[in-house]
This record gives sequence, C-alpha cells and structure tokens, in this order.
Amino acid sequence: MKTKHYLTLSDAEFLLDHAHQYAVEHDFNVSICIVDETGSLLTMKRMDGASPMTANLALEKAKCSAISQKPSKLFEDLIKNGQMGFLTMASFSGMLEGGQPIIYEGQLVGAVGVSGVKSFQDAEIVQYTVVF
Repeated sequence: MKTKHYLTLSDAEFLLDHAHQYAVEHDFNVSICIVDETGSLLTMKRMDGASPMTANLALEKAKCSAISQKPSKLFEDLIKNGQMGFLTMASFSGMLEGGQPIIYEGQLVGAVGVSGVKSFQDAEIVQYTVVF
C-alpha cells in the first residue's frame, strides 16, 4: 500500500500566511486560497482593499490547478491560442493565471490561488508560496 501525503489545516495556514506576508510586503491587496487535492477549500483570506470578486476568482484558480494538476495559466494560454472548447466546460473555471498546484514528494497535495492584482503579480505570489 502506498503512502499518501496531504495538506493539514496547519500546513494550509502556514502557506496562506506566507503568501499574505509577501502580498503585504509588495503592497498587493489580494485574495488567497489554499485548497486540498480535490479542490476543496482549506483556508482563504481576502485582504483589506481586495475586491469581493477576487475571493471567488482565487478559489476558482486554485480549484482549476488542483483538479488539473497544472498551473491555471496553461489553460489561459490554450484559450488565447484558439482552444475555445475549454470555455464550454461548465464545471471547470478559473482558467486564468494565478493558480498553482502544490506538489510534495511527487504527489499533488493541493493548490494555491491568488487574485487581485495583475495576473503576473498573482502568479508571483503563488510562485513564492509554492516554492517556499
């Protein structure tokens, strides 16, 4: 039988705090979500000044990354390059830059999603969080 790694709430809160700290240091007002490998929400934070819309976008970006096991930007790029079929998937959204799977010892354990600043800045926070 294989060992399955997973994010604990403590792990998710650690990642969330790390992302939040980075956002504060760069004066970004964003929403940050951490989900498990199924895309289910573990924890989130919408910073003061972040639009209410960013909370949903961050969650959808994280879900997209968890379910696909790919960065959400991959789907944004596919759509930009003419793969419009992805837009018809009612059960799959968040296909915008700012979501990243969290891999631990080769296993998907969750994903992080960020929304609230320019897409490349959302991705900057995500990369800083996942690499840490």
